[in-house]
Amino acid sequence: MNAAARSSLGFWAQAGLLAGPFMSMIDSSVINVALPNMAQTLHSSLATAQWVASAYLLALGLGTTAAAYLAKRYGTLPLYSLSLIGFTLMSGLCALAPTLGLLVAARVAQGLFGALLVPLAMNMLMGNQDTNAQMSMWAGIILFLAPAIGPAVGGVLIQWHGWPLVFLINIPVGIIAFTGSRRIPPEWAYDGGVPAPPFDFMGFLLLAGGTLGMTYGASKAPRVGWFNPLVWPYWALGAILIVGYAFWARLKPHPIVNTELLTRNRGAIRLVLVAIVSVVTFAVIILVPSYMQEVQRQSAEIAGLTLLPQGIVTGIGTWMGMKLPQRWGMRRTVILGLMLLTGTSLGLLAINAATPAWAIAVVLCGRSFAIGFVVQPLITSLIGGLPQQLVADGNTLFNVVERISGTLGIALIVTLFQHQEQKRAVQALTAASRAAHQTSQSLNQQLAAAATAGFHDTIWLVLALGLIALILAPWIKGGEDGHQYPQNF
Repeated sequence: MNAAARSSLGFWAQAGLLAGPFMSMIDSSVINVALPNMAQTLHSSLATAQWVASAYLLALGLGTTAAAYLAKRYGTLPLYSLSLIGFTLMSGLCALAPTLGLLVAARVAQGLFGALLVPLAMNMLMGNQDTNAQMSMWAGIILFLAPAIGPAVGGVLIQWHGWPLVFLINIPVGIIAFTGSRRIPPEWAYDGGVPAPPFDFMGFLLLAGGTLGMTYGASKAPRVGWFNPLVWPYWALGAILIVGYAFWARLKPHPIVNTELLTRNRGAIRLVLVAIVSVVTFAVIILVPSYMQEVQRQSAEIAGLTLLPQGIVTGIGTWMGMKLPQRWGMRRTVILGLMLLTGTSLGLLAINAATPAWAIAVVLCGRSFAIGFVVQPLITSLIGGLPQQLVADGNTLFNVVERISGTLGIALIVTLFQHQEQKRAVQALTAASRAAHQTSQSLNQQLAAAATAGFHDTIWLVLALGLIALILAPWIKGGEDGHQYPQNF
């Protein structure tokens, strides 16, 4: 690799490499708080307006499955720049859409372009051994900061100028990102060198169909029920297609996403751990704001701002998650991180209706610091050690697994939270009906206590998942038993 690749990226190049994934990820959650305002302005029902969010998520799943092939076929850096242009233009079209139908169509196109931004940026970061700790720290911040602050940012923008500003804000950010991408040295991107293999159409259908089915079914299940006739066929068919792709990929010489890394250094266990940590992380990002708004009666802005500090702390943990494996080895670092994650998650059991927002933020920061110890070494060892021609496949496989496991796991945990909250509320109402001289204030306190008990019931499941990950961690290989990290990792 020549000197251009060995030199550190300038400020604008770093901005170009990180702003794209940030826009794509924040747009997954920023729109949720805008849906009521959007439905009213466009003269639609809230249920119909929900497709503005669902269409984007489904398009992300569809586009992600093709990322590896497109990167090999057209080159990582040119495709990344094109995706930035497309995402920015579609954001402007979303803001100007006069009807809900056109808005949903624009969101689909926006999601297809946005789906490529995260894996392509990861291709350049993880496929280059000269990636420095600062860049990976910022990547870690973006990974957790974007979905965490989405609702808060959306709330502020809507109060300022209505829902179109949620999309218009992407235009200056997209221009900055595209300008910066032009300064990324070509040596940072793998652009093939050999002809791309033929497009695996059947594999694409299996993997894309499975991802779409699982994503759509899991996103609808908490609201209408997992076994609702309008829901279960989607997630069931999605699961069948995913299994079908696993068999297809073993038989196909050049599948749409190469699954070879699953057998390299126990890569499957790494992906399972990443999936579990994703569920443990993002489920809490959903549960805590929901609890704060429903039980503590906090505003969406306060709930969103409570999540903000954890993004910064995650960056510090990510930086340490790159440094510690050099001395301790990847396995020991991951085990330490999982122990810290489980221990700090116990603090979630202390949250109640009277817990101040700053105390909740402290607990979340402790968890986020630990997560950096786990995710960064796993991703680095999973993808950083791959040959250049397999980096795109590794990133795509990682993103598909994280998307499916995250959506499915979060949906299951949210369903459990709703079930336990309702169950505890029924118990509280039953007890209140038997009590004499029950005041409305004491009843409200009992209902708040019931909702808190339901929240704690769900946190116990989150802790159980953390313990499962801790049991699996000693089985991974890394650092001290054969895996070599790049020198400046």
